[in-house]
Amino acid sequence: MFIDRPDIEKGIKIAAQITPEPAEEDLAFIQQMGVEYVVLWTGGDKASYEYYASRRALFENAGLKVYGFGSSSVHNQSAITLGLPGRDAKIEEYKQHLRNLGKAGIPYTTYAHMANGIWSTEREATRGGASARAFNLEMAEEGHWAGTVYTAPLTHGRKYSEEEIWDNFEYFIKQVVPVAEEAGVKIGIHPDDPPVPELGGIPRCIFGNFEGYRRALEIADSPNVGLCLCVGCWLEGGEWMGKDVFETIKYFGERDKLFKVHFRNVSQPLPYFVETFLDNGYMDMYKVMRALREVNFDGVAIADHIPQMVGGHRVSTAFSIGYMKALLERANVEISRPDWKGMKIDF
Repeated sequence: MFIDRPDIEKGIKIAAQITPEPAEEDLAFIQQMGVEYVVLWTGGDKASYEYYASRRALFENAGLKVYGFGSSSVHNQSAITLGLPGRDAKIEEYKQHLRNLGKAGIPYTTYAHMANGIWSTEREATRGGASARAFNLEMAEEGHWAGTVYTAPLTHGRKYSEEEIWDNFEYFIKQVVPVAEEAGVKIGIHPDDPPVPELGGIPRCIFGNFEGYRRALEIADSPNVGLCLCVGCWLEGGEWMGKDVFETIKYFGERDKLFKVHFRNVSQPLPYFVETFLDNGYMDMYKVMRALREVNFDGVAIADHIPQMVGGHRVSTAFSIGYMKALLERANVEISRPDWKGMKIDF
């Protein structure tokens, strides 16, 4: 059912998201942070077995393990989500992507079902003037994905119904599940970002709330289909999600449906938010890490959408991953030693 990778340890693993064609400095940076896992993305022009296998070999030669690999060419595809011309060709491309991953021994991929991309408004400053992504529903005019711009008010010429979105998802997932199971690859479905009821005439009714996820995974009916839980998206949605992030982690975690976590924080819920540092949003991110540990989450957590710090992206990444590692260490100690919290420590 799943790829047997005895080199991938059980439990929560911190991973770095990095280019599949790293420089020596990139590899050294990951090693110096003490991270052992990476997740990668490429375009459809390189989404072959040979490329996936070559990337796995390259990173393993540096002592790093490839946990997941995504292809932007079969991610956030309107042809699939809206049933547009070319849908069947895209689904076949997705199935081949899964076969290639399985053959290369890569156990996981992320999928998102947004028809008109990720929507943002002008970047804003968060703590200390760091540049960060923002979203203000009153000012939202366009979404973006892989170089395509989707413009309001109707990104695809008309309004679509929720029934259409559900029917198209079922058409897609019923074809994909047997291939994922045969290949041994897990598919983690990412939430809509932002998770508002509708953008550009397209309902975000499936992966924009708890109940949509629950129903979608019942339709998939496969151990290979679960969540890429973007904590940031869940915090963006707030009450619109139907269940908070802790209820979501407990429900899906107890059912072995959490495969990957995007570990990030935001200033406040919709209709307006700014992405911020892990220790500077409205959520106590230690509580999130502990909740993941309590359900024995067995997957990777990555830092994502990191505000841009002085010194460049490596400074931002090192801060975030260092913070995550500390939270995980604390959660591991507190859960394995329930008497630890509050104990006096002598130095």
